[in-house]
Amino acid sequence: MRRHVLLYGLLGGLLIAALRFIEYRWIVVEHSLEIYAALIAALFAGLGIWLGLRMTRRAEFVIVRELGVAMPAASDFERDQARASALGLTPRELEMLEHVAAGLSNKEIAAREFVSENTVKTHLSRVFEKLGAQRRTQAVQIAKAQRLIA
Repeated sequence: MRRHVLLYGLLGGLLIAALRFIEYRWIVVEHSLEIYAALIAALFAGLGIWLGLRMTRRAEFVIVRELGVAMPAASDFERDQARASALGLTPRELEMLEHVAAGLSNKEIAAREFVSENTVKTHLSRVFEKLGAQRRTQAVQIAKAQRLIA
């Protein structure tokens, strides 16, 4: 630490002596505008570097630990066949309803079941009618409440 202070002082002294030697007053008077512009440019360059480093700092990563929710396993689910029969739901309609509950679109269900998209729409419209639902989400909610799907 001492060596740095002594070196800094020695260099400062040499700089002052050099400026005296070349008559710094003449330089300051003749080129004062350029000196001020250089000082302002150096100030803004330093500020730009500082801001750049500050703004591009690596973002902090927050690790979130997901906890599983205790849900009954698929093997624990037992469909209420009596309720399904009372509503008049066919096994194919229940299968389509399970696909809807899995979040599949009509096109995806059709591709998975090797039927046309119109067939899927027909099955689902009958399911909605039998359950008294207006929307897909409502049909899934009703079917889960009545233990028709897992």
